[in-house]
Amino acid sequence: MAKHCLPKILIFVLSTLLLLLSLRVVSAVNLEECEKEDISADKISECIEVLSNKVSELGEQKKTLASQIGQFDNQIRITQLRISEAQATIDKLEKEIGILGFRIGYITDSVEKLETLLKERIVATYQQSFISNFELLLTSRDFSDLILRLQYLKQVQENDKRILANLQETRATYANQKDEREEKQAEIEENKQKLLGLKTSLDQQKLEKQVLLDRTKNDETRYQRLLAQAQAELAVAFGGGEETFLRDVKEGAKIGNVISGSSACSTGTHLHFEVHKNGSIEDPNNYLSSKSFQYHNNDEAGVGSINPHGSFPWPIDDPIIISQGYGMTPYARSGAYNGNPHFGIDMYNSPGSFPVKAVKDGKLYGGSVGCGGRTLYYAKIEHGDNLRTFYLHMVPN
Repeated sequence: MAKHCLPKILIFVLSTLLLLLSLRVVSAVNLEECEKEDISADKISECIEVLSNKVSELGEQKKTLASQIGQFDNQIRITQLRISEAQATIDKLEKEIGILGFRIGYITDSVEKLETLLKERIVATYQQSFISNFELLLTSRDFSDLILRLQYLKQVQENDKRILANLQETRATYANQKDEREEKQAEIEENKQKLLGLKTSLDQQKLEKQVLLDRTKNDETRYQRLLAQAQAELAVAFGGGEETFLRDVKEGAKIGNVISGSSACSTGTHLHFEVHKNGSIEDPNNYLSSKSFQYHNNDEAGVGSINPHGSFPWPIDDPIIISQGYGMTPYARSGAYNGNPHFGIDMYNSPGSFPVKAVKDGKLYGGSVGCGGRTLYYAKIEHGDNLRTFYLHMVPN
């Protein structure tokens, strides 16, 4: 009979474990809970993990406006939770520092009292040491009194030793408490810096989401056109277009006109200008000369600031308006360029077509690359010394 009971017990234990595991799964936080504003402190870490997994999942999906906005929303929520986590840590540490401050004050008082008591005991023992055993015997009323006095002196001396030991222990505790308070204070400063960085990151993420919404007008078709434009610009940057030699040109010579309005992989009139040197993509700010310009809609943060400080004349006439800077602009950080920066500077000077000029003597080529079922046209000039400039979204002539 006992042989048959053992498997039943095992089955019962296994069933119980499976039930507990299933209950644990059910009790785990889900995405909807993590998207709420009031998340308890004990669930913040779990929610960060849940949302991080969701961001990764969205990143693996085909790029759509909805998935891109979903990534932004979840990343923003992760940052908000990390801000809450850092603030909770700071609050906890400040509370612990307050307790340590009280303990240090109490220990300080205790040390002072022990020092006073020890000094009194030492003086008394010192004075007593001048009384000889014979004098002690003469001043005692009887033998019992003598024994009591001797025991008293012994107890005083032992008590002095205890006080001294307590004093040393209290001093050590005081030092430890002070060290702990300083460590916690350092942790607070570290978390405050972390909090500041997270708040800056949150502002940047919100800005990048808004830039994406402004550029796409929350329209999927427009988003796909912008995405195709970014991919086409990458193709040109890495030598993916077909090019034909046209003629030799001088600095300042007209090389064509920017296409007015929307065109292949372009939602509006603008010139995309790039500089390549020795096969590498260069920052145009290092080549274009310093001059006055303005940002599209006066939104420097959303466009991405530029700082031209070179010697080349600009490829278009004034007034120059910058619609996207070079580098990791907010739009580039939205994932449009597959993690790459924006390789050029986007500019315009009027809503309609306008002429484009060579920034330096060289050989002019006309180029084209497929984009969104249409053809994106561009110009390239070989300047010698392995220096090239590219001019996209224009018709060269």
